[in-house]
Amino acid sequence: MKEFLAYFFGQGTEPEFAIFTFAHFAPILCGGLLILLIYRMRSKLARMEKEPVFRYILAFALIFAEFGYYWRLTNLPHLAVGPVENLPLAVCGWCAIFGSYMLVGKNQTLFDLIYFWLFSGSLFALITPTPLTYTGPTRFRYYQFWTAHVLGYVAVFYMIFVHKIRPTIKSAVKSYIGLLIMVVIAYFVNDMLPGANYLYIARPESAPSILDILPENYALRLLVMAAAITAMYALAYLPWFMKDKKAAKKAN
Repeated sequence: MKEFLAYFFGQGTEPEFAIFTFAHFAPILCGGLLILLIYRMRSKLARMEKEPVFRYILAFALIFAEFGYYWRLTNLPHLAVGPVENLPLAVCGWCAIFGSYMLVGKNQTLFDLIYFWLFSGSLFALITPTPLTYTGPTRFRYYQFWTAHVLGYVAVFYMIFVHKIRPTIKSAVKSYIGLLIMVVIAYFVNDMLPGANYLYIARPESAPSILDILPENYALRLLVMAAAITAMYALAYLPWFMKDKKAAKKAN
């Protein structure tokens, strides 16, 4: 049993996870099906007397998944290489934490932040989940990663479909400022800690990633990333812009 737990919570020395395989797409498909189910049951969920219980369960799952990552590092010291890799300076991590509190309090400000963060930053983690390279479907990290990432999207769509919360232009500005603050902090941390690469702004990762297409020149890398994220923000808001434009046209 001890050997199994050491294996399950540990990681391999050789790559165990490959992108664009069944192990990659299965969790995303499960999340998509759950979002579809919420959409189909949105009216019923909104009227349910015990609807808050569902939100609390989802919030607990999110926060448990996120802190499960740090719990694993704490209990397996050989995996924790110190602050170089494990400071809470990841967009995905804050999406899980803020998403949990958003669900409990139905908080608009937290929704504003994570809606755009999910669709402009965390989305890349779903496309190329590089942290899973050495932890495949037989490891705890695999399930912790997908739970924390996929449930963030489930939480956002739950608030949209069931509680009719939506983003606005002000939401985008608020979220963008929050992201810029995190980037500035990550810049100084990367500069102070040799080897740190928070928000992937210092250099390409060692494992294959969608960010490999970015130039290695630091200034140019930041410029391209800023342009890409700005474009993703615009795309994330586009459906709402079109909806508002259609509603205004119909009103006239």
